[in-house]
Amino acid sequence: MSRTRIKICGVRDLDTALHAIDAGADALGFVFAKASPRYIDPRLAFQIMGAMPPMATTIGLFVDASIEQYMKIERLCPTDYAQLHGRESEHVVSACGPRVIKAVRFDPETIAHELERWSNIPEVDAILVDGSTGGQGVAFDWTALAAARDAAQGVPIFLAGGLTPENVGEAIAAAHPYAVDVSSGVEIPGEPGVKDPDRVEAFCAAVREADARV
Repeated sequence: MSRTRIKICGVRDLDTALHAIDAGADALGFVFAKASPRYIDPRLAFQIMGAMPPMATTIGLFVDASIEQYMKIERLCPTDYAQLHGRESEHVVSACGPRVIKAVRFDPETIAHELERWSNIPEVDAILVDGSTGGQGVAFDWTALAAARDAAQGVPIFLAGGLTPENVGEAIAAAHPYAVDVSSGVEIPGEPGVKDPDRVEAFCAAVREADARV
């Protein structure tokens, strides 16, 4: 039985972080892009990290930050991984490494090229494929991603975009990702950034159920 890793993104408080880990999440995402409703101050994120149990992975999310901006935040809150979710150049991605997760927006015409492009950057440990620029809950054709996955040359693929407790099992069956990443799909409707504990639990349970069927 394979095991799909789970990332809960857009965490903004300690209770949400601890609950997500208890529910079965492998990683927590902290959004350091100020334009996002899920933004968290790096100093607060660092406090949350200090209260996390052993083996919980933390990921800082950046959108088109300069190398200088990235380094400043990294000094305040040194997360395990950096997720670069904008249109960063190969130079910037390399400079922010190692342990980078590079996000790309799914486009059936370019996805194979994007997977190949970023898999050739040594500092990229995983490629996250989203249906939008992030946090908008936009799903896409998961089977089309599966058809292009060989272009990643073995680099792990994270699946994001429009995932919910109701459809994540179908997404896993179609795309066979290394990890799934959810944010808006486990939030209270109409309250961006506010996670619903019941939906977080349901999402993690649905992933485990999907893994058991593979």
